[in-house]
Order: sequence, then C-alpha cells, then structure tokens
Amino acid sequence: MTETSGKNVGARADATVTSRRRFIATAAVAAGASVVAAPAVHAQAPIKLKFQSTWPNKDIFHEFAGDYVKRVNAMTGGRVELEILPAGSVVPAFQMLDAVSSGILDGGHGVAAYWYGKNKAFSLFGTAPAFGWDADELLGWIRYGGGQELYDDLVQNTLKLNVVGMLTGPMPGQPLGWFKKEITSADDMKGMKYRTVGLGADLFKEFGAAVTIVPGGEIVPAIDRGLLDGAEFNNPSSDLVLGFPDVAKVYMLGSYHQALECFEILFNKTKFEGLPKDVQEILKGASDATSSTMMWKAQDRYSKDLEAIKARGVKVLQTPRPVLEAQLKAWDTVIANLSADPIFKKVVESQKEWAKRIVGFRLEYEPDSKFAYDHFFKTA
Repeated sequence: MTETSGKNVGARADATVTSRRRFIATAAVAAGASVVAAPAVHAQAPIKLKFQSTWPNKDIFHEFAGDYVKRVNAMTGGRVELEILPAGSVVPAFQMLDAVSSGILDGGHGVAAYWYGKNKAFSLFGTAPAFGWDADELLGWIRYGGGQELYDDLVQNTLKLNVVGMLTGPMPGQPLGWFKKEITSADDMKGMKYRTVGLGADLFKEFGAAVTIVPGGEIVPAIDRGLLDGAEFNNPSSDLVLGFPDVAKVYMLGSYHQALECFEILFNKTKFEGLPKDVQEILKGASDATSSTMMWKAQDRYSKDLEAIKARGVKVLQTPRPVLEAQLKAWDTVIANLSADPIFKKVVESQKEWAKRIVGFRLEYEPDSKFAYDHFFKTA
C-alpha cells in the first residue's frame, strides 16, 4: 500500500467516526426536544352522578344504597363518583322514579312496589304473590326466568319511562306489622287504618282495612298522631331505628302480604347509555355484588335488632294461622281481579310457572331446616 492510499483510508475512518458522533449528538438533541415538546397529560375528570335513595338517612336501607355507591366508586377507580343522597334531598321518595326518568336525578335506589300507582304490574317485580318462593328465587326468575325482559318491556315500552332498572337485594318475608293490640283474626283488621305498599294494599282491602300508602319516614309520626292504627314497614333494623317501639307494643311476625321483596336500582337511560361500556358493566356488576353483601349484612343486623326490640318491652308474636289462610284467599281474589289486565296476567303467569318448578324442587330436594334446628337448639 502506498503512503497516499494509507492517508485516504485514515481520512475515511476519521470521517466515519465524526459522522457517527454527529448522528448520536443529533439524536440526543431530538430526543430531548421531543421530551420538552410533549404535552402535559392530565387525568380525566370523574363522571359525577347524583344518586338519591327513597329511604331516610338513618334507615338501614339507605345504608344498603350507600354500600352500592361505595362499591361502584371503588370498582371504577375514581372514574365515576356516585353521590348518595337520602330521600327528600332532591325530590320526595315517591317522586324518585319520575325524577330519574326526566334527568333531574341520574339514578336512585328504591323498590318497585313504590311505583304501584303507575301500573299494578310494577309491584310484581318487588312484592310478588306468596307462591311459596323467597326473594332469592324471585331474583332467579329475574335473571333466568324471563323476568328482566318483562320488566324492561313494562318500564320502557308500556310506561315509556327513560330508565334502566336493576333488581337486587333479596329481602326476607315481612312482618304483619305493629299494632296497639294483638291481631287474632282477619276481622280484627276490618276498618283498621293500616299502612302498607304495593299489592299488599289490594290484599288488605279484601280484609276491609282502610289502607294508606306512605313512605317509611312518615309512618311512625302518623301512628303517633292517630292517623294510623297499624302499619308494616319491612324489618327489625328499620323498624327499630324509625321508632316503632315508641308508638306500638305489639309486633306481629310472619305474613303473606309481602312474603318476598327485592330492591331496585335505577339510572336515567340516556345518561346510562352515554357512559363507557365498561362503566355500564361495572354499574350492573356492583348491583349483583352488593345484592349478596346486603343479604349477609341483613342476617347479622336483623337478628340482633329483633332481640333489641324485645328488650324494649315489645310483645313479639307470630301471625296466627287463620290470618295467614285469609291472606292466601285474598291473594286468589287479587290475582284474579288484576289479571284482567293482560300485562299483569303475562307477568304473574310467568312468575307462577317459575315458582312452581323452583319451589317444588327445593321442597323435594332439601331437608327440613326446622327439624334440624329444633334438634340442636330447642330447649322446651
């Protein structure tokens, strides 16, 4: 190799190194510039939804509504902020459905029996007839027996309400109620000023009672003022905190007028369908999740609070068989009369078909729980 050739090779090597250094430096500058130029990323503002219950702030039912709200807010990781409000914060309890439909409220928590005045078939989705089934089996009908489809058809097509509804939270059978004296027969309720809701109103009208339908928070003041002679609300925890032991000392347990019931979570349909799909699924999933936790909490609280009621000097009695028999006969009449409406008939026939199969299976398949309970715990 000549001296000149060696110099040329060296020059090319130096040029290559210089070029590489220049490329690296340019890339570094470009990278730094891109970092500087990147826009600031801000977290998206949460979706805020106003959610009112139909329950007083102190009632365990409002606590159940709050449990649902907490679950949604946690499951969405802050993307959604449901704001829980007690009855009357925006509208009175019995106006909640219309407020959600119109968009005054984004959502709410109540029971289908409260909308009985719009269509009596509505009450079938919350306080169905006593076919021997329980509230968990009612929710089974909602999920797997065609109940949700019948509910959606009634709400959105027949009543033209702009709402999406989710049935949730199975409740145990409700007491006959609170009275000044013991109820021994159906005749004892003839002419009585009595509070109930939903189809229970039709049933007790067959007894000759003068039925009044008022929200939970208004019952005890009405008894205190003599506007009611007797009333039922729902359960020992609610009844205790609402003050029933202060105005009546006879508590009759076990009744077929509301042998099963469930809650209802409502959202404005337009608002709901405008939410991201995953948020819609979370709202539904949280309904199922809190349905279970509500039932377990109720087992704990209701049993404890019944003992607390007894400690207040309240006479706790079982509703006698003649009253129960009269209730079942009254159900026969109520169902026959209201089935003149084809919508009511369609829903109740679907329920009867489900209950006949599901309850029949349970009675045949499961052992007698009372027989086992008496073996371990009965003392006399």
